[in-house]
Amino acid sequence: MPNFDIVRKSDIDDTFRVSKIKNDFDVKDDHANEHFVGEIKLPDKWQIGMIVGGSGTGKTTIGTELFGDLIFDNYEYNAKSVIDDMPKEATMDDIIGMFYTVGFGSVPSWLKPYHVLSNGEKMRIDLARKMLSSDFIVFDEFTSVVDRQIAKVMSMAINKAIKRYPEKQFVAIGCHKDVVEYLQPDWLFDTDEMKQSFQLAHDLSSNMKSENATKASGQNLSVITI
Repeated sequence: MPNFDIVRKSDIDDTFRVSKIKNDFDVKDDHANEHFVGEIKLPDKWQIGMIVGGSGTGKTTIGTELFGDLIFDNYEYNAKSVIDDMPKEATMDDIIGMFYTVGFGSVPSWLKPYHVLSNGEKMRIDLARKMLSSDFIVFDEFTSVVDRQIAKVMSMAINKAIKRYPEKQFVAIGCHKDVVEYLQPDWLFDTDEMKQSFQLAHDLSSNMKSENATKASGQNLSVITI
């Protein structure tokens, strides 16, 4: 089970402005340091995990400590159409199905280059490429730049997609807790409280499970291919 004890230090130069702030507000260099301590208990078998919390609570730092470079991608987008930037080994059915899964359903946009897409579309392309490229996916800033309704529908679709492939594991790192009931992670670590909220999916409080999720999102879900 992953443990972490992380100290992130800031290298501060004693410039005139810095010295004035330190003197006027009685702060020292080590006040700018950050310390994150915790433990995540992973179930014996899990496919979806989540690290969630507010900005500045250490999500990315903890994710980097636990998952290393998996949290970052080094993808280059050089093709004139993003569909040609997808992994060479992926079939057309794989790619199209994944595009729909992540909510990237605008066929004309599949023919555009990455750099002209909106931030939300880029996020969905990054997610699709990660899911097509690897069996262990760590995605930082999960749903941070998409509309909240799209985020919920996307989370439901990703849950279904991941569960179709027993070999895949997916870790979402983000600041929005509104997608938890839709993503249905097997474990969740909350950096606001710096503690694990639950270890098993069935421990997710029943009041978190929205009876209206399908009703509210049914129209959108009907066009998503899993």
